[in-house]
Amino acid sequence: MVDGVDAERARLARVPGGTNLVEPQQQSRLATLRDALDYQPGIVIQDFFGGTDQPRLSIRGSGIQSNPVNRGVLLLQDGLPLNEADGSFIIGFLEPRNAALVSARRGANALTPGATTLGGELDFVSLTGAQERGRVRAETGSYGRQALQAAVGGVGERFDSRISASSDRFDGYRHHSASSRDSVQANLGFQGDGSFENRTYLSWTDLSFQIPSVVPMDRIASNPRGVMGDGVTAQDQLLNVYKRDPRRAADQLRLANRSRWGSDALRQELGVYWQDTDDLFNNQTNYTLTHSRTVGAQWQASGRPAGEQGAWGWRTGVSWAQSDMQRDLYATGPVNGQQLQRFGAYDLDASNVQALAALDWRVAADWTVVGSVQWSHLTRDAASRTSAAQADQDWTFATPKVGVNWAATPTTRLWANLSRSHEAPTYWEIVSATVAANSPTTASAELVRLAAQRATTLEVGGEGQWGEGVRPVRWSAAAYRSILADELISTTDANGIKVGTYNYRGGTLHQGLELGLAGAQPLLGGVLDWRASWTLSDYRFRGGVYAGKQIAGVPRHLINAELMLRQGAWRVGPNLRWLPVDTPTDHANTPGAEQDGYALLGIKLEWAQGPWAAYLQADNLTDRRYASSYAIRNQATAAQPGYLPGVGRSLTAGVTYKF
Repeated sequence: MVDGVDAERARLARVPGGTNLVEPQQQSRLATLRDALDYQPGIVIQDFFGGTDQPRLSIRGSGIQSNPVNRGVLLLQDGLPLNEADGSFIIGFLEPRNAALVSARRGANALTPGATTLGGELDFVSLTGAQERGRVRAETGSYGRQALQAAVGGVGERFDSRISASSDRFDGYRHHSASSRDSVQANLGFQGDGSFENRTYLSWTDLSFQIPSVVPMDRIASNPRGVMGDGVTAQDQLLNVYKRDPRRAADQLRLANRSRWGSDALRQELGVYWQDTDDLFNNQTNYTLTHSRTVGAQWQASGRPAGEQGAWGWRTGVSWAQSDMQRDLYATGPVNGQQLQRFGAYDLDASNVQALAALDWRVAADWTVVGSVQWSHLTRDAASRTSAAQADQDWTFATPKVGVNWAATPTTRLWANLSRSHEAPTYWEIVSATVAANSPTTASAELVRLAAQRATTLEVGGEGQWGEGVRPVRWSAAAYRSILADELISTTDANGIKVGTYNYRGGTLHQGLELGLAGAQPLLGGVLDWRASWTLSDYRFRGGVYAGKQIAGVPRHLINAELMLRQGAWRVGPNLRWLPVDTPTDHANTPGAEQDGYALLGIKLEWAQGPWAAYLQADNLTDRRYASSYAIRNQATAAQPGYLPGVGRSLTAGVTYKF
């Protein structure tokens, strides 16, 4: 029942704003999430440890302050939310090797009833038995990287099915950075009489990774594979990673079902999902243990009464989600990472009821006006199981949007939109733990009351192609400006460990450009395939104590580019990931504490013939020593542990057999 790439492309063409349509199976390597989403304008992925861990995902600056990375974007699996009802997610549960496509609707361009954040939504749509009979994929690489995936599918008269199993192991570039993930994903589709379609999805993921944590800036150059504990300083002894054993281990079982029926005049879709998640997170000073059960339902309907040529079309939808969580907090022992005393135990109850109504009006042959409004009622109730502490919070709001599409030429579309967005805090912000690294016995926890982050956004842009024939240059461009109130700001202490979240009262500004180019050109008897993206992120404090300063967390410029010369069954060429300017790591923009800009050069060799394909890829050819990410603080110094060294020179190879 899942629509293919062409249907999704047609749906996104009606959205008056920035979107991305990604086909992961066209990538030779899918070792990490960044492999699937690289070269996409507007999507910023910052690696943490280079394995199957928790890279920082940001779209238009939403969720950049979260630690662990867990909010700001609605993640969808086959059109249904993967987030817990409080808005949090574990990004390592995503499996791009099982995705037929990834559809990103940035910012206000989200289409589902539950997407109201500044970042929008990211939908991973599973391959089905009707789309692919099966494949086997094996990958190996530097620093103990091993990956294996096997998938098989089948098609009957009314049914199709597919099951995919994958396993990843990575010893890690840095000390204490091993990671592993095992995943099984299956779906069964049924084609009923008339237009009725139904599909059931089952997935299980077991994710585990060590956390090498942050180091002072000078160690990026002197010992990029090292961690705190490799040195002899007092700071090394206090934050000894080997003894504290920071790590994360999470597993999830998920069951979902979607049905669709009707015609263009009235098409309806009903989806339900259930997921059970266990999560252990040790951040060096405390363990956070969470068990969550989430259930949800989503109904959507759309129609164009006069058919595809009609002037009017409409969409509506309702979604509901409920999460019951039990969260326990334990101090971490400084000798062998054991769990010490429990200092917090909470029952957490999150629920969302959200509704959407949208209308599009074809004013003229080339002009379409699109308007929508979402209504949301969100609750976040928290109660201690060991004391009288309790914090029940709720938010009710509307998020209207209006946009216009102009088909300037048969191959060029321009747009503009104006929107509101809201983001309520997750329990990672509401439940706050304070643990001194040198005094675990004084650990304490509290429940924090926070306002919802709000924004008004203006966006203009377009997409299209230059040239005729089979090799035009495809382009996309979007410029946006968001005025935010009560932005959720999370910071870390002098040791790089999260200490809390607050609403910034001075107002903030997020603005940027998202540009993408891709094309092909005859060269040397073959074809030169090329693609590039540039994401400019200018995020600043408007007033308050940091007025005029850049908000820490996202590089101001991110440029990705790739050139591949295609000759018969072979493709070869270089690629570039470039941060041309330094990025503040603290909101005070302290000189000398910035993440240095860097350029990473790589090269890739691919071969494909019939059902077989193989690749060889080298990354960071110059063995550049750089910080891939960092801890975000209100004020920092270069001497504080705050930087995550990126992976050095590495080699990966893989082979795929498709049947």
